[in-house]
Amino acid sequence: MNTDDSSRWHPVARSADLRPGANIVAGFAQGQELALWRSAGGAAQAWENRCPHRSVRFTLGQVIEERLACAYHGWQYAAGNGQCVGIPAHPAMQAPRNVCAKVFGAVDAAGMLWVSLAQDASAAPPSLASAVPAGWHFCRTLTLRAGAQDVRDALARRGFASDEAPDAFQGALDAVKTAALVLDAQPQLTFIHLWTDAPPGSDAMKSLHAAARNLRSTIETQG
Repeated sequence: MNTDDSSRWHPVARSADLRPGANIVAGFAQGQELALWRSAGGAAQAWENRCPHRSVRFTLGQVIEERLACAYHGWQYAAGNGQCVGIPAHPAMQAPRNVCAKVFGAVDAAGMLWVSLAQDASAAPPSLASAVPAGWHFCRTLTLRAGAQDVRDALARRGFASDEAPDAFQGALDAVKTAALVLDAQPQLTFIHLWTDAPPGSDAMKSLHAAARNLRSTIETQG
């Protein structure tokens, strides 16, 4: 798999955090602010978090079936292509065809929503499906004030390996098997989504939480 930045698929949020036809979640990938949501039919969406009409954040709006509505004037945009399809103040007027939300590639895999910022995103690689082994449990999302490459390097030094998906690592923290999915959110702001084979509430899961805090402290202070 090509691992240059333009081809990366970013693990931006847990799939379970986006409910069909309901909430809108704010996210970031490489400095790009995102509005994450699902249509009523369940299709994952990742859009630039700006309405093309007056640049109001989409995360202030609401999901209406297969559309996302801006909070300011209520303009509605279709899931999939982001095309403006409705203006409530002028219901009889045809929506302007040149007004369209910026839409990014989005796919569910391994319990996560992955986003590609590439202008012409190709199909998501099959390797994303194995980023987290089947049956593993979500532990937590770790926030680090450090660059993404520093985080990747720190994980590698701790024995974590990344195969075909460049931001999906597997290894162990405090002897607990762990999958670490790295999200380059902004310069000097990185998230690690941690998954494990340890059952929720187990001593091993508690140990992993403590090990994650220690990992964050070490990376932020020493790299």
